[in-house]
Amino acid sequence: MVMALAGSRGTFTERAVADFLRPPHGPTAYAADIARTIGLVSLLIAVLAWDGMTAAVLSLALLGQVAPRFLGARPFVDLTVGVGVYVAAVSNVADLYGRIPWWDIPVHFATTGLLTILILLAADRGGITFDRRPLPSAALAVTVGLALSALWEMGEWAGHTYVDPGIMVGYDDTVTDMIAGGLGALVASLFVTAALRPGRARRSSSRRSC
Repeated sequence: MVMALAGSRGTFTERAVADFLRPPHGPTAYAADIARTIGLVSLLIAVLAWDGMTAAVLSLALLGQVAPRFLGARPFVDLTVGVGVYVAAVSNVADLYGRIPWWDIPVHFATTGLLTILILLAADRGGITFDRRPLPSAALAVTVGLALSALWEMGEWAGHTYVDPGIMVGYDDTVTDMIAGGLGALVASLFVTAALRPGRARRSSSRRSC
């Protein structure tokens, strides 16, 4: 299912820096940069005016917003991931998970699917190849998605235990969240092949370097 490793860390780093510094092309790419800017401004406001927990949540969201640009993601993937992780973070800050009992289900579904694509994109850009046929790709995506869901639930448990007892935890909550995350990763597997294609700018630079 997975995995041949090719390329060097230096090459990966150089490409990541080049992708991050490459100017945006097209309205979707500009929209992704606008979403990143909103994430950065929100984090700065949180650092200056809000509590440390809010700043920590928004800093994780900003990391998720910045990563697609370093990975040379296609603009639609860049924008979708950026908006998705920001909505998940703001939902935490605004306590939507507590106010709307079902809200965490679609957030887990969407965010886990998007982060699954992001991780597979990072693996691809790092030189790891894997079987992109539908069944192997779906199995890999679900495995990654369930692993992400498990880490998410561990984080919620740690937050509930050491930071804020108001964070929802419990057997039913954990199981439903992981099911939603696994299904989100399964749906995301349908878009993996398209997401892994290099963007127009990356293809053009590759042709020039040959």
